[in-house]
Amino acid sequence: MKGMVVYDTSYGNTKTIAETIAETLKGAGLEVDVLHVKDVKKLSAKDYDFLVLGSPTRFGTMSFAIRGFLGKVKSEEWMNKPFAAFDTENPENIEKALAEKKEWSAAEKIAEKLIDKKMKQLLPVLKAAVFGQKGPLKEGEIERTKDYAKEIANRLNEEKV
Repeated sequence: MKGMVVYDTSYGNTKTIAETIAETLKGAGLEVDVLHVKDVKKLSAKDYDFLVLGSPTRFGTMSFAIRGFLGKVKSEEWMNKPFAAFDTENPENIEKALAEKKEWSAAEKIAEKLIDKKMKQLLPVLKAAVFGQKGPLKEGEIERTKDYAKEIANRLNEEKV
């Protein structure tokens, strides 16, 4: 199976998570292209079996570039293909969202849009916590990301059978 990990980043934290996911998927025997959203020249579902998409959370939502990318994902091409979504966000925002029962997550909004395009969500979203606005990532987030990516690989391999 071949997939693409597409991300946007402001301070490098989301890039780190994207690269960790891609390397873990490759280690599980999957073929993966990892691309910054602005480097995606061609988005053809014929070339890819799955999509992993991530963004920093800014003002409770995804980046403008990721929103534009989602507009290029055509339902008729990508329907029933598996996806996973992730973001980086400040732990205070995660707690605030829980307390207010609101969704302040880029990843949740990405997942919602891809489900609207009839894609299949493999796992609940990954929310990687960063300190403050610029980071760094909280301790343990890389290991948590590797575990998440291993579970993506397991689910994808189950689908192949």
